[in-house]
Amino acid sequence: MGKALIFFSISCKTPASAGFLLSAYLLDFLMALILPYKDTFPEISDKAFIAATATVIGDVQIGAETGIWYGCTVRGDVHEIRIGKRTNIQDGSVIHVTEGGHGTYIGDEVTVGHMALLHACTIEDRAFIGMGSMVMDGAVVETNGMLAAGAMLTNNKRIKAGELWAGRPAKFWRLMTQEEIDWIPKSADKYAKLAGRYLEVEGA
Repeated sequence: MGKALIFFSISCKTPASAGFLLSAYLLDFLMALILPYKDTFPEISDKAFIAATATVIGDVQIGAETGIWYGCTVRGDVHEIRIGKRTNIQDGSVIHVTEGGHGTYIGDEVTVGHMALLHACTIEDRAFIGMGSMVMDGAVVETNGMLAAGAMLTNNKRIKAGELWAGRPAKFWRLMTQEEIDWIPKSADKYAKLAGRYLEVEGA
């Protein structure tokens, strides 16, 4: 949760038109923003990866081998957020809650694609949330359920195990194939290993 490894490359030409490439690695002490809310601090496993530029606030718990990737916001201010083990919240995603309503609960081995919005909802173990999709208050995605990229699951809707929903608003589209169901834990495993490699870089 500390250092970020930055690679930069500058290509230019001398007056003699001889091109050259200047490349370097810099270790920059960029930090994820981990903040309390009303004296409640996030509880984050030391085996979780929280990327630099991610923000985690308040009553949030994050399990081991989970990755909160670049540009994510996880804001547990007016209710609680719980994220299990070996889950990946990909770049640019936002997770929030509703005051006086629902917290947000995300299980183990969940994949949440880039720039998704999860608001006061429940995502069970080994569910899949596609890129750019939205899950609204009180909605539930059951284990082995899938929400397609760009879809919007409206308030209090439920995707049952083995179902694929798509559209805005999202509706049942079809049953998932066994290959799709089997792919969900593989996706989680891939991202858990990637998060581990980032942690190794931080600890170097």
